[in-house]
Amino acid sequence: MKFFAVVMAALVCSLSAYGQGPKGKEFGFGLMVGEPLGGTVKYWLNKENALVGDIGRSYFGNPRLQVDYLWHFDAFQSQVVKLYAGPGLGLGFGREGYGIWYKRGKDDVFYYRKDGDVGIAARAVFGLNVIPKRTPLEIFLEMGPNIGIVPGFGVAFDVAAGVRFYP
Repeated sequence: MKFFAVVMAALVCSLSAYGQGPKGKEFGFGLMVGEPLGGTVKYWLNKENALVGDIGRSYFGNPRLQVDYLWHFDAFQSQVVKLYAGPGLGLGFGREGYGIWYKRGKDDVFYYRKDGDVGIAARAVFGLNVIPKRTPLEIFLEMGPNIGIVPGFGVAFDVAAGVRFYP
């Protein structure tokens, strides 16, 4: 996991940024509710692309970390409201007998088998963001499937809403 964090940091630092967030800023942080419940950061790489990192607790109470690469597009011909989509990666950490991404039954292969297990899922994110004029805020609503890879195959659906502040 440390290797993944170092690679992401190097990628972000090596790209030149053209801030597209509120007031032309490129970095924002905030809170999100839903799946997961926790903190979120966003770094704009250019006018259309951004990296998003979320950390928090799953609905099932387990820590969760996810990173997404997003493409923003102007479906509404608006500078305030835009749609976005992109792929991502999610990591879940947990305890024996608790769900990683969803809950069906105790013998489900998408459950942690022992303490310290790590769940890995591919994500597909679709969302809507609103950046009100003359404010340092971004409000977002996103959803999409999580496709569990480890410890077993499974599919779950996430929905989250939040707000980010751009200092």
